[in-house]
Amino acid sequence: MSGGLLSVAFTAHRTAELVTQPADEAPPGPGEIAGPTLASLVSPGTELNWAYLGQEFPSYPGYAAVFRVEEVGPDVCGFDVGDLAFCMGPHRSRQRTSARDAVRVPPGLGAAPACLCRLMNVSMSTLTTTTARPPQSVLVTGLGIVGHLAAQIFASCGYEALAVDPDEPRRALARDKGLEAVFAQTPLKDTDLAGRVALALECSGHEAAAIDCCRMVRQRGEVVLVGVPWRKNTEQSAHELLHAIFHQYAVVRSGWEWEVPRHPAPFVTGSLQENMAAALRWIAAGRVDVSGLYETVSPAECGAVYEGLLDRSWPALSAIYDWAALSEESPT
Repeated sequence: MSGGLLSVAFTAHRTAELVTQPADEAPPGPGEIAGPTLASLVSPGTELNWAYLGQEFPSYPGYAAVFRVEEVGPDVCGFDVGDLAFCMGPHRSRQRTSARDAVRVPPGLGAAPACLCRLMNVSMSTLTTTTARPPQSVLVTGLGIVGHLAAQIFASCGYEALAVDPDEPRRALARDKGLEAVFAQTPLKDTDLAGRVALALECSGHEAAAIDCCRMVRQRGEVVLVGVPWRKNTEQSAHELLHAIFHQYAVVRSGWEWEVPRHPAPFVTGSLQENMAAALRWIAAGRVDVSGLYETVSPAECGAVYEGLLDRSWPALSAIYDWAALSEESPT
């Protein structure tokens, strides 16, 4: 597999392989930076449901990578050779991107944990746009990697964070990270909690959880649908959802992270680039603890990674490909 660009590819339904593509030999253009990938993060939701279980192949997944800047094109500011940079790049052995679309990794922060800023960014868009303010209560349903990070983020910002997941290992991991109000089921009968939540982030994609969120919020509270509803899980009717929305005067909206602009702009609050830069700082400072949330593995093991995440046998919430591991392995 030497002599080209290595990429993780979905070559057929439920088939992931490390493949070789032609290398891009052109030097970086104006405003561009390039260099070898150190780590890239697997998104369990999008990569599995949209691509690994998809219909169009080959597909080249990934949208979170950290690389070492090796080449700097003309008119680049903020990056020097040797810096670590985060970009929304795919799972491949080398990255090339506009410096404007990259974020410098703080000194001392490793490439693998830095990748988590991408998934933190999902709920940070909600943090940017919500009307809820600390110390109000925030409910997070679903403690996969996105929901877990959301709970930590809102707790770190002074909100009272409530978290729900039926899976005990996920609840234990949340408690280990300092979250105290962690439940196996939404506490609809707890009169101290039900009806006073200012914001609910539904991160599981489960329709029953969305209905519970609408029942938990205070009047005019927000319910943000962060988790993608990839499939139907119950026989609950739209009437149950509409009843809860109407009687709680709930504001229900999408959790689409791109509601926030990519770059700072006049008269607009927040941006994705600013949020990711903040996420990197928070990880580096330990404000959000990402240890134990992922397993590091060689990209050569990509098939086992996706199958393990799919059947829930993977030992962590996500996986990060260590591209340096390939140089330690015998070529095939």
